[in-house]
This record gives sequence, structure tokens and C-alpha cells, in this order.
Amino acid sequence: MNLFRNVVFVAAIAGLVAGVALACMQAYATVPLILKAEVYEKAGDGHHHDHATGANNNAMSSAAPADNAMSSAAPAPAEAAAPVEDEGWAPADGFERFAFNVVANIVTGIGFALILVAVSEFAGGIGNWRQGVFWGLAGFAVFTLAPGLGLPPELPAMPAAELLPRQVWWFSTVAATATGLGLIAFRRSLPLAILGVALIVAPHIVGAPQPDSFETAIPEGLHHQFVVAVTLTDLVFWLVLGVVVGVVRGRFTGTATSLRGSFA
Repeated sequence: MNLFRNVVFVAAIAGLVAGVALACMQAYATVPLILKAEVYEKAGDGHHHDHATGANNNAMSSAAPADNAMSSAAPAPAEAAAPVEDEGWAPADGFERFAFNVVANIVTGIGFALILVAVSEFAGGIGNWRQGVFWGLAGFAVFTLAPGLGLPPELPAMPAAELLPRQVWWFSTVAATATGLGLIAFRRSLPLAILGVALIVAPHIVGAPQPDSFETAIPEGLHHQFVVAVTLTDLVFWLVLGVVVGVVRGRFTGTATSLRGSFA
């Protein structure tokens, strides 16, 4: 029971700090780009698609879809008009949207921190901030970099393949990359290292699901800026997560070699 409590304690602190940091970075780096994309979405045909939770490479910065712009053509008769679809509630722009984004990022950060702490304990734990940097880079490679090569972050109004195939490919890529990195880092064997490289490369040989058409109203330059912003903010998020885990764990474990005997 002590082990579970200690893992949750470390993960909660790390997730809180990293989640708040990510929300602040998103407010200046990705949210303005999303708002620009929503302008194009309203002015265009308003193509919508579902964003996977987790499968989206930037699940923590997705925006609520905006209403479609009204056509400039003459209005049709009332009996022929299409019914108005209720898109549901969404937080208002400004502080309310930022507050919900902070909460979502904290919850997501704690979830990723739980994974990071639990997995690292099998390898002896993250003893200091330097080890935290390396574990953070590994988390970034597994959850952002590898999936992002096939499924880059998407702005509103951008086309995408069906949700389920994207989710399957995303989770498969994450699992294969994590397993491959583990074989390379912890199994000092040439055959296993080769197997690890093969696992990392395999999802990209298969290829991620792609939409039937790539036609979109979003300018290519805007999408490129968004991909770069998401990648950099996620990199900082994972580095902060790893460093905080190392600092908190090292501060409270003392001479203990694992969390099992700590915080007693």
C-alpha cells in the first residue's frame, strides 16, 4: 500500500507542475493558432472531424469546433431548410477556456506522471533531475515524437481519417516504441537491440491511417507553425515532468532505493 501511495504522491506533484506549465505555454504558443484556424473554419465549408483523446498528438490543446459560416447564397424556403444542429456546450473564450484547459492539462499530466513513475521504478527509479531529463526525453519520444511522425497535430477544419483506425495506430505505435526503447536501453544484447529498432520502425512502415482527401481551408504555413508549437511545448512538458519527478522522489526518498520504503 505504501508503494501505491508514494507513486501517486510523486505523480500528483509532478503532474500538477507540468500541467500548469503546459497550459501557460499553450496560451501563448498553440491557442492563438487554434483561434486563427477557427476563423478559417467559420469562413469555409466547416469540415469537422473527431479528435481522439490521447490519440490526438496534442490532446491537451484541442479546441471546441466553431459554428459553420452561413452561406452567402439566398436563403432557402423554411420547409426546405436543414435543421440546426446543436453542438453542445463549450467554454467561453478567455479566462473560462484557459481555466478548463489548465484543469485538463493537470489531469493529463498526472496520468502521464503515473505511467512515468511506475515504469521507472522497475528500472530503479528516477533518482535526481538529471535522470529525470532522460526519462522525460523517453516519454516525449514515445508519446509525442513517434506518433506525431504519422499523425501530426491537427487544427480545426482539417481532414482526418476515421477515429478508430487512428486510435489503433496511435496506441500500437506508443506500445511498439516504448518496448523498442526498453529493449535497447535495458537489454544489453545485440539481437534484442535489433528487435527494438525493428519495433520502433514497424508502425511507420505500415503507415498511419490517412484521410481520403487532404483538401482544407487551413493554410499550410499555419499548420506548420502549429505542429512546431505543439512539438516544442510537449517537449518542455515532458522535460518538466521528468525533472520534477526526479526532484520530488530524490527529496523524499532520502537513502531509500525505491518508493516502496519511502514516505513511511
